[in-house]
Amino acid sequence: MIPKRISLSLYIILTLLLVLSCQKKASFTTKPIDTKAKVKKLIIIADRFYDNKEFDSAFFYYNKAKIICDPISDSENYVSTLNDMADIQQNQEDYIGSETTATGALPYLKYIKKPKHVWNTYVILGTNYLNTSDLKNALLYYYKALNLNTSEWRKLAAKNNIAVVLMEEKKYDEALQILLPLLTEKSVLEIPENYAKTLDNIGFCYSKTGNPSALKYFGKALKIKSETNNHGDIGITYINLAKHYQDKNPNLSKKYAALSYQKFSLANHPQDRMSSLELIIKSTSGHELKKYSTLYVNLVDSIFEVRQKAKNQFARIKYDSKIEKDENLKLKTHKAENELQLERQKNRNIVSYIVIALSLSLLLVLYFYLTSRGKKEKIEATYKSETRIAKKLHDELANDIYHTMAFAENKNLALDENREQLLNNLDAIYSRTRDISKENNPIITNENYLLYLKEMISGFTTPNTNIVLTGLDSISWCKIDRNKKITLYRVIQELLVNMKKHSNATLVGITFKTTDKNILINYTDNGIGANLHDINFKNGLHNVESRILNIEGEIDIDSSPEKGFKVYLNFPI
Repeated sequence: MIPKRISLSLYIILTLLLVLSCQKKASFTTKPIDTKAKVKKLIIIADRFYDNKEFDSAFFYYNKAKIICDPISDSENYVSTLNDMADIQQNQEDYIGSETTATGALPYLKYIKKPKHVWNTYVILGTNYLNTSDLKNALLYYYKALNLNTSEWRKLAAKNNIAVVLMEEKKYDEALQILLPLLTEKSVLEIPENYAKTLDNIGFCYSKTGNPSALKYFGKALKIKSETNNHGDIGITYINLAKHYQDKNPNLSKKYAALSYQKFSLANHPQDRMSSLELIIKSTSGHELKKYSTLYVNLVDSIFEVRQKAKNQFARIKYDSKIEKDENLKLKTHKAENELQLERQKNRNIVSYIVIALSLSLLLVLYFYLTSRGKKEKIEATYKSETRIAKKLHDELANDIYHTMAFAENKNLALDENREQLLNNLDAIYSRTRDISKENNPIITNENYLLYLKEMISGFTTPNTNIVLTGLDSISWCKIDRNKKITLYRVIQELLVNMKKHSNATLVGITFKTTDKNILINYTDNGIGANLHDINFKNGLHNVESRILNIEGEIDIDSSPEKGFKVYLNFPI
């Protein structure tokens, strides 16, 4: 809690600053400009880039059109432009950015006369929510799209999207009630791609419900897709077949998973390639397991970099456009501001002296307050550390020691098997004691830091858990601050302890990278995962987050049930 004297000083300073800011602004009466013709020209240029798959340039011109477009008087161009921008972001797997862009169109849908633009907005939002596992909102917007007064093919597309969400929710019977009638629709039968996708979805539902007709529908879908030679669509059928045979025939499942990986590689679908690799890894062992595991970890890193690059690219385009717009507004008001500046200067000098004096007083009080708080926090941290170690000793060692003592008192130690059991119990107690000691020992941060870091990580490798390290030797650890080395050591230790206790992972990948100013760490395991809304941050993960924030770093956790656990860390060198 901040002392009253600090609050009073802040109040005085803020009041003075408010007085300074409450000054007359030059007012300008401008005539509204009709920008519809210019907006249309920019959209034509953007469409040309989009058709040529030059999405960065397309996004740039769509954004320029959106900035000058009046969202009320020219609502259709405004909404369609936002839809196109959101569609580009979605195709680059920037689902959060796409959602933000598409949401900007919602307040202006009431001005739209052509329902196709409204339909596009709803479908884009539904697809973003589907890809971010927000199935409730995905269904909401797909049903909104279905209820619009649009063309028949749009209604059928909305129904198919609803069925896909139901499949994600494992409501296969409800999905079949939507999908089976689609096979009689003319607009579905006339388009091979739509017909094949419908067959594929029906086959998947039948496979999950144990209906033997699944293979018949997969076969029909595969035949149609082979004729169109769409590698991505063929890969979907192959991966569905791999899932179908996963428990029944692992070798056949691995074969179809390999075929799907090949097709997704040709179609350049990295996310689907990851799904194929997961199935291959589950049915692979020995040297092949390490090969595919390394490939999987590298692919995860690659996808993360591509997504991050896309996010940064589109964010930079928006930011640059906003800066340009703001600079134009500044130029228009610059002349009036100059005229007012001379009048403000006299009063500002007097107030500045007062503000400086108050600021110095505030800094002095704040210094003593922070110093006192720092000492208090240090004492509390020491107490918590001692309490945690004491609790750990009690929970993990006291009971074992008691039972071992009872065993020694009540058993005949002259017998070999009793003596052997006693030695095993003592060895287990020693191992736990050593682990607790290592966890709380001072960390070596000199030139041997890398050796001790590797030794700590290797201690979590077991016959059932394989840890793959990438890029660890490429970092110049001697240039890293001592406190940051300690933090990194503890963070990785906390993640591996969390993995060992909760995830049941068989494969862990840790990738280290360095840039001019930052160190990046990507942690990935193939454990049971967790729902991010249900994660309890009270223990290990809370420590990870606190440690990273204390060194001005960033942390991003990505996980969902049965899809592993990923943590992305970065902190300044």
